[in-house]
Amino acid sequence: MNIVVNGNLIDVPQACTVVQLLGQLEIDNRHVAIELNREILPHEDHPSRCLAENDDLEIVTFVGGG
Repeated sequence: MNIVVNGNLIDVPQACTVVQLLGQLEIDNRHVAIELNREILPHEDHPSRCLAENDDLEIVTFVGGG
Protein backbone atom coordinates (compact mmCIF):
# COMPACT_ATOMS: atom_id res chain seq x y z
CA MET A 1 0.00 0.00 0.00
CA ASN A 2 1.19 3.53 -0.66
CA ILE A 3 1.57 6.28 1.94
CA VAL A 4 3.29 9.65 1.93
CA VAL A 5 6.08 10.27 4.46
CA ASN A 6 7.55 13.78 4.65
CA GLY A 7 6.39 14.43 1.08
CA ASN A 8 7.76 11.16 -0.37
CA LEU A 9 5.56 8.35 -1.65
CA ILE A 10 6.59 5.00 -0.16
CA ASP A 11 5.24 1.46 -0.23
CA VAL A 12 4.54 -0.33 3.06
CA PRO A 13 2.92 -3.68 3.87
CA GLN A 14 -0.79 -3.87 4.65
CA ALA A 15 -1.60 -3.54 8.38
CA CYS A 16 1.70 -1.71 9.01
CA THR A 17 1.71 0.15 12.32
CA VAL A 18 3.45 3.46 12.92
CA VAL A 19 6.10 1.70 15.05
CA GLN A 20 6.73 -0.83 12.26
CA LEU A 21 7.10 2.01 9.76
CA LEU A 22 9.60 3.76 12.01
CA GLY A 23 11.57 0.53 12.27
CA GLN A 24 11.55 0.16 8.48
CA LEU A 25 12.84 3.73 8.19
CA GLU A 26 15.42 3.11 10.97
CA ILE A 27 14.01 5.93 13.11
CA ASP A 28 14.06 5.66 16.91
CA ASN A 29 10.46 5.80 18.15
CA ARG A 30 11.55 7.46 21.40
CA HIS A 31 12.59 10.74 19.79
CA VAL A 32 9.92 11.58 17.21
CA ALA A 33 6.75 13.58 16.78
CA ILE A 34 4.31 12.37 14.14
CA GLU A 35 1.57 14.22 12.35
CA LEU A 36 -0.86 11.83 10.65
CA ASN A 37 -3.25 13.33 8.13
CA ARG A 38 -2.67 16.81 9.61
CA GLU A 39 -3.29 15.77 13.25
CA ILE A 40 -0.68 15.08 15.91
CA LEU A 41 -0.59 11.38 16.77
CA PRO A 42 0.00 10.83 20.50
CA HIS A 43 3.14 8.83 21.25
CA GLU A 44 1.16 6.18 23.13
CA ASP A 45 -0.84 5.47 19.93
CA HIS A 46 2.23 4.69 17.78
CA PRO A 47 2.30 0.92 18.52
CA SER A 48 -1.40 0.34 17.84
CA ARG A 49 -2.12 2.78 14.99
CA CYS A 50 -2.33 0.92 11.68
CA LEU A 51 -1.66 2.91 8.55
CA ALA A 52 -4.10 3.07 5.64
CA GLU A 53 -3.71 3.61 1.91
CA ASN A 54 -2.83 7.23 1.10
CA ASP A 55 -2.12 8.24 4.72
CA ASP A 56 0.05 11.36 4.89
CA LEU A 57 2.66 11.46 7.66
CA GLU A 58 5.12 14.10 8.74
CA ILE A 59 7.83 12.68 10.97
CA VAL A 60 10.00 15.07 12.96
CA THR A 61 13.01 13.73 14.86
CA PHE A 62 14.47 15.47 17.88
CA VAL A 63 18.20 16.08 17.88
CA GLY A 64 20.13 17.14 20.95
CA GLY A 65 23.25 19.19 20.88
CA GLY A 66 25.02 22.02 22.41
